[in-house]
Amino acid sequence: MSDTQSSGAQPPTAVFGPVTGDVYERQMGRWSRDLAEQILDFVDIDLGGGAALDVGCGTGRLSFAVAQRNPAASVTGCDISEALLAHAAAVNPYPDRVGFEPGNACALPFPDNSFDLVIASLVLMFVPDGTLAAREMARVANPGGTVAAATWDFRGGTMTVRMLTDTVVALGVPGAEAWRARLMGGPGVRPGELAALWRGAGLRDVREGQITIRMDFANFLDYWEPTINGPVLPALLSGLAPEWHERVRGAVESAFLAGDADGPRSFASTAWVVAGSR
Repeated sequence: MSDTQSSGAQPPTAVFGPVTGDVYERQMGRWSRDLAEQILDFVDIDLGGGAALDVGCGTGRLSFAVAQRNPAASVTGCDISEALLAHAAAVNPYPDRVGFEPGNACALPFPDNSFDLVIASLVLMFVPDGTLAAREMARVANPGGTVAAATWDFRGGTMTVRMLTDTVVALGVPGAEAWRARLMGGPGVRPGELAALWRGAGLRDVREGQITIRMDFANFLDYWEPTINGPVLPALLSGLAPEWHERVRGAVESAFLAGDADGPRSFASTAWVVAGSR
């Protein structure tokens, strides 16, 4: 995922990471795939033979969706994670038109006026400086080009995240309240924030909406394995005594099951989406 930079300094590490491609696919990639088409419906742009940039591309789900929808366009995906870029390149169905390279959302390694579409899905909420990221995305867009993004509504619309974070905080895990506050305080997760970032970056004709999907899990293990192996929960549990790990798993499992037998579960998850013109 992407990170940020301070004036005159190297960009600090993102809130999200590190994670392997396979774990990312189970934790976020499968939902990126489900969101991609709806995001592109909202953006509503025909690229023709133009160029697109997928910022914080992860394993490439959105990049591939853009390429499929625009068969004459070229797509570049960038990310700070070498593991995710390698995974994306390995499964790339459009190697002649889609490429992947390292890139930081707040210090994009591209010239001004380079792309007809600049888009970021499920990235900005992990970027410490959303204002800088929005400006960078606007900078590399062509005049008249489209800049768009989607973020999870962590606070009010992503039940799987609230179920996890609120359970852990209620359990009294050391450091949990500050951990939850950092996650819930990322750029773009509150109503209207994405539109404000876009207007602040000088973009025109800004419009914001929301997209809701279902997150379906075969059972608790299908939910828990990518969660405990991903980048978010281990950041809290690292260094804590083993008994805390067992207590967290038990409490989260109880919340997931909600008094019923283990088995399939389906949760609603909402993302904010924004688009504007350079």
